[in-house]
Amino acid sequence: MSIDVHVIATSSLGDHSYLATDGQVAVVVDPQRDVDRVLALAGRVGARITHVVETHVHNDYVSGGLELARLTGAQYGFAAADRPPFPHLPLADGDVVEVSPELRLRVLATPGHTFHHLSYVLEGADGVRGVFTGGSLLFGTTGRTDLLGAEHADTLAREQHASVRKLSDLLPGGAAVWPTHGFGSFCSATQASGDDSTIERERRVNPALRLAEDEFVTRTLAGLDAYPAYYAHMGVINLHGPDPVDLRRPPGITPGELRARLEAGEWVVDLRHRTAYAEAHLTGTVSLGLDGPMATWLGWLIDRGAPLTLIGETPEQVADAQRELVRIGVDRIAAAATGTPRRLADDPAQVRELRTATFAGLAAALAGDVPAGLPAPDVILDVRLGNEWDAAHLDGAVHVPLPELAGRAGEIPAGTVWVHCGSGYRATAAASLLARTGREVVLVNDAFDRAASAGLAMAA
Repeated sequence: MSIDVHVIATSSLGDHSYLATDGQVAVVVDPQRDVDRVLALAGRVGARITHVVETHVHNDYVSGGLELARLTGAQYGFAAADRPPFPHLPLADGDVVEVSPELRLRVLATPGHTFHHLSYVLEGADGVRGVFTGGSLLFGTTGRTDLLGAEHADTLAREQHASVRKLSDLLPGGAAVWPTHGFGSFCSATQASGDDSTIERERRVNPALRLAEDEFVTRTLAGLDAYPAYYAHMGVINLHGPDPVDLRRPPGITPGELRARLEAGEWVVDLRHRTAYAEAHLTGTVSLGLDGPMATWLGWLIDRGAPLTLIGETPEQVADAQRELVRIGVDRIAAAATGTPRRLADDPAQVRELRTATFAGLAAALAGDVPAGLPAPDVILDVRLGNEWDAAHLDGAVHVPLPELAGRAGEIPAGTVWVHCGSGYRATAAASLLARTGREVVLVNDAFDRAASAGLAMAA
């Protein structure tokens, strides 16, 4: 009987969940909160979910493990040392989870990403197939070690180094590596590389397997950057047991009510693509399109519990955003509306345009040849994160990372602000936030790697 491993990707959060099955029963590893996707997959492959396991208490999303176990009657495997208050199967190093005679998980303690992190070696009748590594061994990197507090980062980095070497020592080179994090996730210490991997590949490329402990720790800690503010709430929710997910449509809202929310300074998020937002949007709305990691940035920027209204072109956009947001514990949407900005406006004067340019246009403007219809730049604002700025930035630019913009807007010099990021997504969000404060803004909707070739001077 064959064993199949199916991936359930959540690209917006940079995470993977897994369903492993022998064709009759299945085990699910690290499920996201919207478990309907998992149930649908199990139905398609004709497998009954009998076990759900967590590699660790997640800090980047609300787990669906408890709800999935409730719905299916599956045993819910959790690190015994975490001592969650809900019914669970306590697991520790050396335990074996017998899913079926043909499929079992061997538990390995792999602390580093968290203190009680577990990895699960998938074994079939013919031996080891691979290992579910959670936030331990990732593709070409490892999980970050500072999410439980900077005071623990050094200790956990040393444990991470030892854990990855433990996996390498115990497993055959051909064993597949199935991490939860690392596909753009802020849980990754550095950017992960590749779409799949094996233990043998990781022996060749992974810093934890190529560097001595002290050098690995130094490099890992030096490379860590900021992570989303909402992470502070995820572990607490997961350890105490998340509520069942509610994806019912939020209450509707009239143009007059929408205008009142905007005038009150509430968060009204426009889910459309940034090019559509630039062409026309309601004054005071914040651009966080579904084409990018909307939930990550919104969860990072908004005060937890603040009223939130979503607007999109279609009901499907609102539903997609709602699904993204419940994954990070944003369960209550105050209201939602759909339609074009002109249809949603209570007054035609509410509809505005966001002026845009490219890096070539910025270079021309700095040389005195300002593109038609645009104001000259008084300030160049870079809203990328610290590591991006340190790697390369424009000479003369002002650096305020997007997550810090609301609290540091007063530091930005007076005048017209031309704002950029790495691709245009974060810059559009920043431009919309600055416009809310009355600043004159031009969005540089372009890829940063084109800046130098456009003739812009880079800082040494």
